[in-house]
Amino acid sequence: MNVMGYIASPRKNGNTAWTVNKILEGAQEHGAATEVWYAGELDIRPCQACMGCVKSDRCVLNDDMQKLYAALKQADALVLGAPLYMGQMSAQAKAFTDRLSAQISPRFSPRFKEENAGKKLILAFTQGNPDAGKFQTYYDYTKQMFQLLEFDVKDLLVVAGTRSDSASEQDGLDVRMKTAGSTLVSE
Repeated sequence: MNVMGYIASPRKNGNTAWTVNKILEGAQEHGAATEVWYAGELDIRPCQACMGCVKSDRCVLNDDMQKLYAALKQADALVLGAPLYMGQMSAQAKAFTDRLSAQISPRFSPRFKEENAGKKLILAFTQGNPDAGKFQTYYDYTKQMFQLLEFDVKDLLVVAGTRSDSASEQDGLDVRMKTAGSTLVSE
């Protein structure tokens, strides 16, 4: 199994990176090949709503998102990690998510349906607020949006309280994240 991790945070060594890397570590321990991408190292422009993808069947923007399309095509699963800013995913996560629209047909069914339908997905969010349920409405919406794109959302993980305690310092969190990764592979 190939698992792609996308860390949609500007901090390469922050809480979101730690969380995604622990999930990938759990997947590796169960035989998965993993690849991780850091948003802060990529040049991904926002969707221009030019509809070029409808005419040419691919996004016409020539930036690093093309690399992510290729990696996603090869992956059996995606681990998308994003910090929550102002109650929503980071701008880096939103740009990535919006650019997935190039993979959607005008009737809103995935163009990649045959090769990618049911691609497994773990959504991992980090938030400073200590109440893990504080933004549940947003998390549910995001999960439903990825299900509309025909991802098989296996887990939605929330790492809360990262303003006062970094993810790496929270008791048992490393085991929880690694277990999520291993479960992704073993299902």
